Amino acid sequence: MTERNVNTFAKEMRIATRQVHNLSDKLINAKIAFALHNNDVWAEGLLVFYEIFKFLENHVSYDLLPKEFRRTEAFEQDLDFFLGPNWQANYKPRKEVQKYIDHLISITQKNPVLLVAYIFHLYLGLLSGGQILQKKKQLVQKVFPKPDGDKGTAVTTYDVKISDLKAQLKEIVENLSKTWDEKTKNDVICESKLVFELNNMVVRSIKTNNQSYKLIGYILLFIFTILLFFVMWNL
Repeated sequence: MTERNVNTFAKEMRIATRQVHNLSDKLINAKIAFALHNNDVWAEGLLVFYEIFKFLENHVSYDLLPKEFRRTEAFEQDLDFFLGPNWQANYKPRKEVQKYIDHLISITQKNPVLLVAYIFHLYLGLLSGGQILQKKKQLVQKVFPKPDGDKGTAVTTYDVKISDLKAQLKEIVENLSKTWDEKTKNDVICESKLVFELNNMVVRSIKTNNQSYKLIGYILLFIFTILLFFVMWNL
């Protein structure tokens, strides 16, 4: 029997999610400069996804998600920088984030293998898109320098080469998929589509009558579009 290609299942998930990543970015493209030099936008993006990454890291084994991938402490370090060390005192996840977490709780109880879809897409997105955004922020920092411009980037800073981490995660998921029957594979692929839908929901939750925060919402959509794009084309 021919050995399965190491990226086969990853490619299957990529193909299956091709449509759901198609977010409109025409308006947002005009706003990207604002996002890259406004720390409020970056901090809001961190806050939206903090609880989601933390939940996953508290509920999956180190075999699926080794230590070098885990970002909870990095999220908290960056949020401490942007929001102050006491930001958690009065923090409560917004309802959209709570809805996301409730879904993760549900599948953890009923069919925990589906968490693989979230690990695969979210962490590859952070590895690929997050690095691109960080490099662009660094470029903006050179043009519009700030004294603390190199701080607040712990989430996208790794001690291991990014390409090695991406290859490692794909290999972990591929090897795991070899132990599944076809129904399980199909279930994980179907859940992959929901990953993007839930991500879009929490990003779109940033809405207010204040025009600057509306802009934050639009730009976060652009940020997440970049994450999805680079997951799609770097697999």
